[in-house]
Amino acid sequence: MWKMPDFGSLTRLLQMCIIFDNNRTNWFMTGKMPVKCRGVTEMEIRRFRNEDSEELAEVIAYTLRTTNIKDYSAEYIENDVSFLTAEKLVERAGWTHIYVVCDEGRIIGCGAIGPYWGKEDESSLFTIFVHPEYQGRGIGRKIIEAVEQDEYFLRAKRIEVPASKTAVEFYRKMGYDFKKGAAQPNEELLYPLEKFRDI
Repeated sequence: MWKMPDFGSLTRLLQMCIIFDNNRTNWFMTGKMPVKCRGVTEMEIRRFRNEDSEELAEVIAYTLRTTNIKDYSAEYIENDVSFLTAEKLVERAGWTHIYVVCDEGRIIGCGAIGPYWGKEDESSLFTIFVHPEYQGRGIGRKIIEAVEQDEYFLRAKRIEVPASKTAVEFYRKMGYDFKKGAAQPNEELLYPLEKFRDI
């Protein structure tokens, strides 16, 4: 049986770039992971850098105001935007691992994972967005697949995601279900979903 090689950290494996040359596959440590999605050519998923913060904040704000506005009030959306500024994304990167999706150098999506209230064996997904122009192409699935290779996911027995009404069904398709079976939003109008792992 094939066994994944030990690179010291599976996060490093996620950061490897596979370059195809005819029938040969060469591996290079470049900090990128290319992925194939419908209608997208030169796409990669990589770890967030502080210099990404302004562009990423704009993508998140645009997505909230375009997609999530269908399920929430304008006041609610603007409150979310105020908590996901460039400065706060840099701060968030200090306690989570944020990944960005780029199409020919343009940031088009993101996702993050970090400890659930500081716990070693529980983690949480955060800040998962796909630019409206790229939705419906499988990019959200690739983001989930990427964060589920992160060390915070691999060490956790339980992973929680505070899902917006907009994204509940997407997360359920990715194997997350209502926390304790409660299919009702909390006081923040989010739906706590969770996934369990045997480790």
